[in-house]
Amino acid sequence: MSEAYFPVGPGLGMEENFLSLDDILMSQEKLPGRAETALPRLAVLMGQGASSAESVPEGSKLEIPLWLAKGLHDSKRRIISVELPKIYKEAWRTVFSADANVVDLHKMGPYYYGFGSQLLNFENPENPEIAQTILQTFVARFRRIMDSSQNAYNEDTSALVARLDELERALFQVGQKGLNDFQCWEKGQASQITASSLVQNYGKRKLTEVDG
Repeated sequence: MSEAYFPVGPGLGMEENFLSLDDILMSQEKLPGRAETALPRLAVLMGQGASSAESVPEGSKLEIPLWLAKGLHDSKRRIISVELPKIYKEAWRTVFSADANVVDLHKMGPYYYGFGSQLLNFENPENPEIAQTILQTFVARFRRIMDSSQNAYNEDTSALVARLDELERALFQVGQKGLNDFQCWEKGQASQITASSLVQNYGKRKLTEVDG
């Protein structure tokens, strides 16, 4: 009997996977912005009014869901402009460069990596620095996360996991499952070691790209 839902991994880089629950939730994250022109009948959607007939005046400050910001952003027509959330600005990039491990990513934004990658869809002169910081942050935190997942067997890891973004939490769970599977195999409680679902899904994706 097949499962009711087979987990689908998030997209990569600037692309979203609309079959992924993680990407759907990430697309609801808000971006600060500004209406560069009047937006007819969008006041309710933007949280600016009580009636669907109301418009958003030009110059209004906005808090826009990512999915809507991507739909309205047009560099030629200048419908809206978006600003960087504070965690991606230069001051926080300096903090990440100094020691990325001290930051509570889940508190600052549960989809730090995915949301930051999506910001690269908007034409911002700081995009190269944002991309570099995201990559360096992941590299700096990855080893500690995997070391902890392998050395905290049967221990309370709730305090550690609470500080991780959703991607990091998934990696931590994969690490712990891999350790558990290996120990079961060592004790003769499992007939074979199988690849993780993340590895299997990645392999299927690569095969699809080759076939395409």
